[in-house]
Amino acid sequence: MARLGTGIGWRPEIADAVERMPGIDWVEVVAENTCPGHLPDSLRRLLDRGVTVVPHGVSLGLGGADRPDAGRLAALAERAEALGSPLVTEHIAFVRAGGALTITARLEAGHLLPVPRTRDALDVLCENVRIAQDALPVPLAVENIAALIAWPGEEMTEGQFLYELADRTGVRLLIDVANLHTNHVNRGEDPAKALAELPLEAIAYVHVAGGFERDGVWHDSHAHPVPRPVLDILADLASRVSPPGVLLERDENFPEPGELERELDAIREAVGEASSVAGEASPREPGGRTDVPAAGDATRQRLGLAQAALLSALVAGTPAPEGFDRVRLGVQARSLAAKRADVVAKVAPELPEILGTGYRPAFLAYAQGHPMRGGYRQDALDFAEHVLLGRNPAEGRSRRELRRWWLDRSGPAPRSRSRLARVGRSLTGR
Repeated sequence: MARLGTGIGWRPEIADAVERMPGIDWVEVVAENTCPGHLPDSLRRLLDRGVTVVPHGVSLGLGGADRPDAGRLAALAERAEALGSPLVTEHIAFVRAGGALTITARLEAGHLLPVPRTRDALDVLCENVRIAQDALPVPLAVENIAALIAWPGEEMTEGQFLYELADRTGVRLLIDVANLHTNHVNRGEDPAKALAELPLEAIAYVHVAGGFERDGVWHDSHAHPVPRPVLDILADLASRVSPPGVLLERDENFPEPGELERELDAIREAVGEASSVAGEASPREPGGRTDVPAAGDATRQRLGLAQAALLSALVAGTPAPEGFDRVRLGVQARSLAAKRADVVAKVAPELPEILGTGYRPAFLAYAQGHPMRGGYRQDALDFAEHVLLGRNPAEGRSRRELRRWWLDRSGPAPRSRSRLARVGRSLTGR
């Protein structure tokens, strides 16, 4: 695989700025936000210029107890082919739990949650990664995630877990140095030790991002400048091996283009100074994996029950599973609810417009007892229905607007806006 160089996460809000930035060798796009048949003009222009585009998935849930969904894998493969990408990436995380495997309610996290570093979880993850590798037309790289919480009874360090995963599957690694910093603050894990335990030849590229600390907890926001400690971890990694690619992530609170360019310069400087003493990585070629037994149904069920209990405590208000830090679970639960509120506001911007300042407190109250039962668009519809059925901040005109919005989107097709149809609805009350 060719070296990627220096890149930035492509987002519609900064698309024009990214096109004009000097020294951008490649970009990464959120796979689920990309439609292969209707690529944005900005992405098409970048592709025409020879800029590499890598799709970055967020919804496969490779660390979950279930086997990867064939439809999601096919969609990721389609995006890789449409973009001519040299690889695709996903996360070592679970994003949903429950269902037929555990005979419990199906729950969606709407966020990346950590898998326990146990033999059971590793066996399931390895099989899921192999299933994904077989379904994708290009190599797969998987990313270490940030975590606010730690599983009790873990059997391996992060570095050991990643090493075994790469060794058994031949999968490449996307190392997020910001996530190593997050786990250092939140879980007391030494980033240098994690780097020392990694199979350096498996590194596909590196993520760099910012966050913030509140009450002793580091939040991986992707909405703040990259702090010095994250750059120091990047320099430590680059002193061990020259990474094939490094990418700046920014998802919200976008600064002026000049500030992003300065952050990219700081990243180049950190890598350049350290790489002078490091050797270049020889990327692992696809297919270098060993044959190991598939994870049995009993193993998957044990993992599934544990993940369902944790996710239920986070999104449905059930008691915390034994061994977890209840304070940290509360922080994680509030963080998940806040993210849901933010994403729903983006997916359905009419809701905060209709409800005004009442939107956010109403949604956070709703989220406490109403887990996601589908994607964020379904979440927006469910929230609107909840508001319409209960005592809520939507009264008078705002209530009528909310009802109209919900009716327009909850049926199999948009309602007709003709005058005759409006009269008919007024007579029938629909």
